[in-house]
Amino acid sequence: MSDRVCLVRCREAGIYDHGPGHPLRPDRVLLTWDLIEAYGLDAAANVEVLGCEPAGDDEIGLVHTPAFIDATRRAGLGEEGDWSRFGYGPGDNPIFDRMHEAGALVVGASIAAARAVWEGGGDHAFNAAGGLHHAMPSRASGFCVYDDPAVAIAWLLAHGAERVAYVDVDVHHGDGPQAIFWNEPRVLTVSIHQYAPGFFFPGTGGADERGGGEAEGTKVNVPLAPETGDEGWLAAFREVVPVQVRAFAPDVLVTQLGCDTHHTDPLAQLRLTTSAYRETAKVLHELAHEAASGRWVATGGGGYQWARVVPRAWTTYFAEMAGALDGLPDQLPESWIEEAERRSGGPVPATLSEEPVA
Repeated sequence: MSDRVCLVRCREAGIYDHGPGHPLRPDRVLLTWDLIEAYGLDAAANVEVLGCEPAGDDEIGLVHTPAFIDATRRAGLGEEGDWSRFGYGPGDNPIFDRMHEAGALVVGASIAAARAVWEGGGDHAFNAAGGLHHAMPSRASGFCVYDDPAVAIAWLLAHGAERVAYVDVDVHHGDGPQAIFWNEPRVLTVSIHQYAPGFFFPGTGGADERGGGEAEGTKVNVPLAPETGDEGWLAAFREVVPVQVRAFAPDVLVTQLGCDTHHTDPLAQLRLTTSAYRETAKVLHELAHEAASGRWVATGGGGYQWARVVPRAWTTYFAEMAGALDGLPDQLPESWIEEAERRSGGPVPATLSEEPVA
């Protein structure tokens, strides 16, 4: 069991809200923290709960351009301007109130997780609010304002880490970190995702995308067809991810734990179950200890069954980080079920586990 596991709980980040009709709901994160608390995981002897502060422009600027940061701030304050050239407008990235402030909180939470692992004596740290992996240096994309995993990686490099491995299990390609560190040999990016070029967002992530210059070979993609399912997904994951990360021998493992791979997710078709998340959590935990001296920074990500799936998936990951997964009751706490059903207006599963998909 890890000696010290940090949970970054930043309820203020609930202002990262594109609006009631948008698929990326802040409740997915809030309900995750509620479920972790209902299980008592946050009170475990080896768990420390951390807050967060908004990232400063200099920290966000490790990845994003000053013009983009300025545009995000001004658009979120309601100023008029041509914000579409920065990726904002109707569709995936609508302008919302205090957009910069919300993005800065998410980035600040991921930096807090990175700092806890790199400088604070923590073994692992989890920021469920993070994982916004589509944002580019000067453009918002795919529901993502600022690319907090990329900023956390850049922060680690700026504070002495020599090699960082990034593993992305979201159903969508981790295009932001790959693009941002395309020519950076100190960063390994591995993304396993649904792939159909031109038909499935973001359209990138082919196996031939390998990095540029001295970084060639440090960008690894595992593109999978729709309907892959648990068995095929886990086989591909086990074949590629541990081998690549062990060979790279990183100082820190950073992961994006999107769970829009679930078979009920409305935006994708990989058809995984929570059994795959349980196995993935165990492999990543072992990998952090074997390849990265135990240093593991985890973020959330996508997931659009925000009450029925996301909290169960991310609680599974955090329980594994804390060494408590095997002893965790499968039955969800009744108090949490009542609250989740009240917020969602419908039934939620009663257990962490679920039956295999035929």
